Amino acid sequence: MSQTVCILGVTGSIGQSTLKILEQHPDQYSVFAVTAYSRIDELVQICKQFSPKVVVVPSQKVDELKQKLNAQKLNHIEILADEAGLVAVAEHSSVDVVMAAIVGAAGLMPTLAAVKAGKRVLLANKEALVMSGDIMMQTAREFNALLLPVDSEHNAIFQSLPQNYLQTERNGKPKQGVSQILLTASGGPFLNHTIEQLEAVTPEQACKHPNWSMGQKISVDSATLMNKGLELIEACHLFAIEEQFVTVVIHPQSIIHSLVQYVDGSTLAQMGNPDMCTPIAHALAWPERIQTHVPPLNLFVNNQLNFQEPDTSRFPALNLARQAMKVGGLAPTILNAANEIAVAAFLKNKIKFTEIHQIVDRTLNSIANAPAESIETILQIDQKARIVAEQFVIGH
Repeated sequence: MSQTVCILGVTGSIGQSTLKILEQHPDQYSVFAVTAYSRIDELVQICKQFSPKVVVVPSQKVDELKQKLNAQKLNHIEILADEAGLVAVAEHSSVDVVMAAIVGAAGLMPTLAAVKAGKRVLLANKEALVMSGDIMMQTAREFNALLLPVDSEHNAIFQSLPQNYLQTERNGKPKQGVSQILLTASGGPFLNHTIEQLEAVTPEQACKHPNWSMGQKISVDSATLMNKGLELIEACHLFAIEEQFVTVVIHPQSIIHSLVQYVDGSTLAQMGNPDMCTPIAHALAWPERIQTHVPPLNLFVNNQLNFQEPDTSRFPALNLARQAMKVGGLAPTILNAANEIAVAAFLKNKIKFTEIHQIVDRTLNSIANAPAESIETILQIDQKARIVAEQFVIGH
């Protein structure tokens, strides 16, 4: 039976990869709704090809989209706007699968809405779990939502864990013979840079990832290793494991996507060419497997695999994230909000690359931590942290 898909963030790299897979399996999947932020021309082309029933854009883009859809004789497509529109399509009764691929805190409410509606949620928005991990996981259990990781690392961990690992008790300790999760990181484009060289890094350099094709924000996060810090927090929530049982391993080739160690001395790894179509297809079809365009791994070509410890003196963002997870409460929300502000400032050449982690650190130290008791509290502290971080950007 064909399944209907809603893609939150369709014009981003994850959204585009999702469409590639859906296009390959038209008998199994159809597109019910898509959402986009600013790339209206691309959105119109997607509407032309996949004919969704509903499209969501910011309210200031509605008129432009309407005109362009009418010009293509696509005026049967319903247009919704803003967060209310995102939530409406995420929880829509006609939707079976939600791809949560909106970058940043903007993805939190629609992802939570999809979880509350008991959907199969393919989670590519790590910030939703970083900000509200306990609430998100609790809601998924309460409403029987299937939350499947799409980040290549978390998907690799999921594939390497025992089959019912996510269904068993959640007390922060490894279980079912698991001893440690090894989260791999490419190290980004500045793996071998000195601190002096990092001082002079430009936004253009930071956005050129050696292995993956990604948006600007995630590329900068990958370069500072904050992305790995956010993924560490995400892994702790997804797999109900304390941060002390998650070790980050630098693996520049991005062939092993992550590993799980067991008490008997076994280490299971998931390997593959660095292409997001693989984890997306896995989460889309799980527990089955479907074909993708991704070529199988050629071990005679990829015959060198290297590993090293991360250098947190050059990349302190990783330790900031680990500490935020350790203290818990609202600290991960503050970390994420401050990082979004700092990265945006760096991309506009307002601050140096090495000042990103400084602004995050100062924001964390300026706001009192408290339990993350409700989504309202989380959203309030998110706003407060952004204001504080902005002030540090202006005053740096």
